[in-house]
Amino acid sequence: MKRNVYFGSLLVVLLCGVTLVFTMRAQSPSPAKNAFTPDAVPYGPAPASLAPGAQLAVLEGNPAGSSGDYTVRLKMPDGYRVAPHWHPYRENVTVLSGNFKVGMGDRFDESKMGVFPAGSFAYLDPDMHHYAMASGEVVVQVHGQAPFQINYVNPDDDPSRKK
Repeated sequence: MKRNVYFGSLLVVLLCGVTLVFTMRAQSPSPAKNAFTPDAVPYGPAPASLAPGAQLAVLEGNPAGSSGDYTVRLKMPDGYRVAPHWHPYRENVTVLSGNFKVGMGDRFDESKMGVFPAGSFAYLDPDMHHYAMASGEVVVQVHGQAPFQINYVNPDDDPSRKK
């Protein structure tokens, strides 16, 4: 009797496994909407609060939303600059490619910038005044808490005001 129960259970498990394998193979492959290969990152123009020339991709969340997490990628050409600014919420930055130069303070001074190569990570606390520059083409990934805002130390540096 025990032998029949054992073999019956084994047969049910095997049939379920085979059914699962065939079902998985029958489904058409469709890429997940929450995963991106490097060539599928949906870059578009950066928002008006950044100087023209950069490209931005929203990977997750809504950086302009009133709350919630977000993750974006910013692709910048060689020499691209972001004037001294600060954010109301913590900014977490990972350098994915190139050399990202960052300085602290209220005045852009290239001689005082640190160079952060690919693989570097930094977080900037709220209200920390900083500025940045791309050395070669640079891609950074930024994540944090929405809303993502750039507050320029000198309001005249805000590209959205120059239209």
